[in-house]
Amino acid sequence: MQTLQAIYNDEAGFVISAELVLVLTIAVLAMIVGLSEVAVAVNTELNDVSNAIGALNQSFEFTGFHANSACS
Repeated sequence: MQTLQAIYNDEAGFVISAELVLVLTIAVLAMIVGLSEVAVAVNTELNDVSNAIGALNQSFEFTGFHANSACS
């Protein structure tokens, strides 16, 4: 019982724990914002690619070559 009371009254690691919680909270919030911006950038890039594919002109035609009998 005396050991449990000593552990309960010990406050030596309180400041380090509070700083660690603060730093990890800021890091998690920054990571969420960063991943959100990455998602927006990927979505924008895929939208640009789809617009480029949709704007392709498929009406190009090629008639080919034909022989000229005067050259032989």
